[in-house]
Amino acid sequence: MAEILRTDARTALHERPGAEQSESRTLGANVVEDGRYMAPPTDEDGKQWVRTSVLIKGEPRDLYGLWHNVEDAPLWQEQIASVTRTGEKTSHWTMQSATGTLEWDSEIMSDEPGHRITWRSIGGDSENAGEVVFEAAPGGRGTYVTVLQEFRMGKLASTFETLTGRNPKQAVIENLRHFKALAETGEIPRTHGQPHGPRGAAGTVKSAAYAENVAQPPGLERMAS
Repeated sequence: MAEILRTDARTALHERPGAEQSESRTLGANVVEDGRYMAPPTDEDGKQWVRTSVLIKGEPRDLYGLWHNVEDAPLWQEQIASVTRTGEKTSHWTMQSATGTLEWDSEIMSDEPGHRITWRSIGGDSENAGEVVFEAAPGGRGTYVTVLQEFRMGKLASTFETLTGRNPKQAVIENLRHFKALAETGEIPRTHGQPHGPRGAAGTVKSAAYAENVAQPPGLERMAS
């Protein structure tokens, strides 16, 4: 994970709406540099990167607090069975994946209350690192939440996860959608159990590829019921 700390020049994708000019960040992921969104690094050498962003109705500090409370991560992150704080900046994660139980320890590397968190795994079955940024949207429309995450895994493992569970990239995107739903309503919409007709071979393949059989996290209302 040392690569995630390096500072490389990357090509900007587009300017953020209402973005102010700012100094470059020190995190190698470089979500934002000079007020512009940066392209995520290229997948290579067994490393995969994903960046996704969503507009959420809520204040940056409130959303930061919800994300920072890692022990509540199972409410909105798929397949996360439990998270236990082990120190001021460390926690132990347990995940039930399609291939079995995975466990790892995580460390917060940088913490800017109400604005930004960076983290990395420090041992266990998963090698990952990431950054989340909370920025107020113009006109009081809510908060832009942007996640950039890195995973280290071989192509074969990635293909297997796609067929039997969530591909890590897809999981990050889905989890941010769940986070938005939890923050705005406390409820995470689900499609499991809805009736449908025969889907045929193509439908079955798509169901596996998009991990439609992955259980959705419970959200606050289902945890209370």
